[in-house]
Amino acid sequence: MIVQQTLTQLRTLNLEGMAQAFEQQISLPSSSTLAFEDRVALLVECEAAHRDGRRLTRLLAKARLKYAQACLENLDTRASRGLDARAISSLAHGQWIEKGQPILIAGPTGVGKTWLACALAQKACRLGHTALYARLPRLLEELRIARGDGTHKRRLLALAKIEVLVLDDWALQPLEPYGRDDLLEIMDDRAERHATLITAQLPVEHWHGWIGEATIADAILDRLLHHAHRLTLKGESLRRTTKESKARADKAPIVTD
Repeated sequence: MIVQQTLTQLRTLNLEGMAQAFEQQISLPSSSTLAFEDRVALLVECEAAHRDGRRLTRLLAKARLKYAQACLENLDTRASRGLDARAISSLAHGQWIEKGQPILIAGPTGVGKTWLACALAQKACRLGHTALYARLPRLLEELRIARGDGTHKRRLLALAKIEVLVLDDWALQPLEPYGRDDLLEIMDDRAERHATLITAQLPVEHWHGWIGEATIADAILDRLLHHAHRLTLKGESLRRTTKESKARADKAPIVTD
């Protein structure tokens, strides 16, 4: 009776992790051999782990990553892809997030730029930071629409609060005047405050021309390139490689005993 009351009170206090750990201790005879302070420490540890897990679930859900399962531990760092394993290991510690430093990921289509960006954003969530994935063309179009429905300022303020903002498909389409202005606002709000991850096929040296308006281009790139980490991927398209591997597997003869 006392056990059930204790479990009910723990759950009423929203201590689900501690309640689950308490149930496990009751069901395991070996737990009775532990000192009182050790049993309490285990309860607290389980509650902390449970809360961390729930927070990570919430952060990942809000991040809306294109590749939700991407993680740095599964990253292919073969030299043929142009990735420096030491640089990736350094970024995994998350100091770039604390310092609000951008990461620019360039390379041809299909080499894994978006996957890598999502893996870095997923790591940020695991470190307790907020993140958000967005395709830049779609985001700028949404901001254009927001100008007409009265939510434009609120959308910009929300973006400014995100600790790691992933802007995928940078410079994929011509930049309209409204997009140029919004891009400047986004970069100005984030400069040296919050981190920005950018993926692009267009090399960085051509971004000024893509932005178009020289004065605004100077302002955007000055805020973006300062202290930025640059990663350049190379090699064949992973999508084509995967499709070819699947095709070979489909054509392989079926061997039966």
